[in-house]
Amino acid sequence: MSKVIRNQLLQHISLEFKEFFREPGIIFWAILFPILMAWGLGIAFTQKGTLVKNVALVEMKGGAEQLMALKKNAEQELKVGVSAPTNWRIKFGTEEVGYTTYNFQPVSWEEALLLLKKGKTELIVESKPEGLNYHFDPMNPEAQLTYLQLVSAFDPDKQAGEPGKVVPLTQSGTRYIDFLIPGLLAMGVMMSCMWGISYSLIDKRVKKLLRRMVATPMKKSMFLWGQFLARLSLGFFEAGLLIAFALFYFDVVIEGDILALIVVFIAGNLAFTGLAILVSSRTSKPQVGNGMINAIVMPMMVMSGVFFSYHNFPDWAISFIQVLPLTLLADNIRSVFIEGAGLAEVGIPALILSAMGLVLSSVGLRIYKWY
Repeated sequence: MSKVIRNQLLQHISLEFKEFFREPGIIFWAILFPILMAWGLGIAFTQKGTLVKNVALVEMKGGAEQLMALKKNAEQELKVGVSAPTNWRIKFGTEEVGYTTYNFQPVSWEEALLLLKKGKTELIVESKPEGLNYHFDPMNPEAQLTYLQLVSAFDPDKQAGEPGKVVPLTQSGTRYIDFLIPGLLAMGVMMSCMWGISYSLIDKRVKKLLRRMVATPMKKSMFLWGQFLARLSLGFFEAGLLIAFALFYFDVVIEGDILALIVVFIAGNLAFTGLAILVSSRTSKPQVGNGMINAIVMPMMVMSGVFFSYHNFPDWAISFIQVLPLTLLADNIRSVFIEGAGLAEVGIPALILSAMGLVLSSVGLRIYKWY
């Protein structure tokens, strides 16, 4: 390589570095944000001294001896003023592999199924005089792990033989796929709006297309409403394909009101359209816009219960997670799919999502940079 070519290459590399570090926003999203994400998720998943797992317990009269023996030494969670059976906890593990605390919740069979559908438990233990029955979806790896841990806990010396039998849950609403499909629908709404609207608007600003839009007689608000309606139409098409595939291939059943599902879906699109407009309202740098969109969608994808229940997070984080727009959307789509919810159940969350979208879009429109 000649000296002239080498100098040209070095100068070009130097120019690229200068352009990169000249933008504080790019530095934050490209360098600091991944570190913050690693810190936050590291706290969520690795800083818990003891892993806590909820187990729905359905006790028959004269339950299994293994369960009764453990229950005598269990830590009771007394509920003042409540006549229902109290929860009890058992802690297992070692310093080397860590500890797991099983929080057994005595409930009826119907209540146990509801806890399973809501993602608050992964496994149901049915205690009968002849032994223990473990009810869970064999396709759920977390439920399988919980089962193996419980088997080891109930019979650590492996002297009693098989301490119970596995009863696979195959009815609609109790499988992992029934939990996953509503989460994917909600995630599809978020990704469609954030990338289809927000990034598209940023790209139009960079290419000076928004300046031309402003010069037309069309109202600015109508331009943004057009973005919402176009994305909503595409969203219905995309969601329809996913639902049709889930119905025919996985035998997923929508237990609730279809109208309630449509209302929640529209409200979710409105919420994320407002968020997309706000995110795209000022920046003219694709790198910054890309970082801002990822800063919004990535944490919610992890925390909002799309692929696994957010009840696996520490208690202090759950109250925050439940108010995220993706969590509201996923929870209510899931309630229509597997809990049989109707308009009465999803009405308030749909209003919250709609109000969120209107407020965010109004703020975004007020501060919007059109050129």
